[in-house]
Amino acid sequence: MNLAPSRIRIATRRSPLAMWQAEHVASLLKAAHPGLEVDLLPMVTQGDRILDAPLAKIGGKGLFVKELEQGLLSGIADIAVHSMKDVPVELPEGLHLGAILRREDPRDALVSVHYDSLDALPANARIGTSSLRRECQLKSRFPGFQIQGLRGNVNTRLARLDQDEFDAILLASAGLIRLGMADRIRESITPDISLPAIGQGIIGIECRKDDTAVMSLIQALHDQDAANVLEAERAMNERLQGGCQIPIAGHAELLPTQQMRMRGLVGSVDGTTILYAEKTGPVSTAHALGIAVADELLAQGAGPLLLQLQQP
Repeated sequence: MNLAPSRIRIATRRSPLAMWQAEHVASLLKAAHPGLEVDLLPMVTQGDRILDAPLAKIGGKGLFVKELEQGLLSGIADIAVHSMKDVPVELPEGLHLGAILRREDPRDALVSVHYDSLDALPANARIGTSSLRRECQLKSRFPGFQIQGLRGNVNTRLARLDQDEFDAILLASAGLIRLGMADRIRESITPDISLPAIGQGIIGIECRKDDTAVMSLIQALHDQDAANVLEAERAMNERLQGGCQIPIAGHAELLPTQQMRMRGLVGSVDGTTILYAEKTGPVSTAHALGIAVADELLAQGAGPLLLQLQQP
């Protein structure tokens, strides 16, 4: 029997939001296990280094987790803390998601200096976003919008907005809330307008499968409701073999009487094609619901669209 460790090491990215998330996990662990010592191991990932190219062109969101996972596999870290929207469906051999934290607001946020809503923006507004998912949904409803690439951490993106490079930018509400910047949100965009990213607003803790001592520590932080909706969303993504190179959205929400609503979307980058599917069923069938939504999208023609979008 492995004794619970007295110290735990957390691998994290160096961005302000990632550091907040790691510090949040550290505080929760200390509260759950008095006397536990927690060390943060900030790392710079490939996704952090390359800021002058869209994620879709340099390999996708997995570039934000690879170095952290190498830290786990080499033994220099015990857990890695991730934004689940950045975590690929397939994890390296020997690693798994040991705990899922309570979900923060999953919606996209409109941030603007001069405009209070999407509808208030001029027809040719300059919109900053790094997300093909957001881009395709925006272009579908507002074809005149000029979508411009925007990468970097939250503070960098806000600074570019404040320097009048854009009329508005889109960010995840969860990140702004966690950084104490909820006052920058002009409009929380309903999922009917912009269906969120898979895993958006959820923090996950990755660890080694065979490290039962660490597993016993982090289980105190696990939120089963968040784990259930995440399971449905990631099942859909796995079935579609999706990544950030293609505009895919997936959002599950819990309903009364142990029911779950799962919605999925695949679109063309220019917004001229939007495929949408929705299923409702028992929470206990979360994985099957995600698969069913993916199959419905495939039946509508998502396969050829995804194949076309994945071409170099």
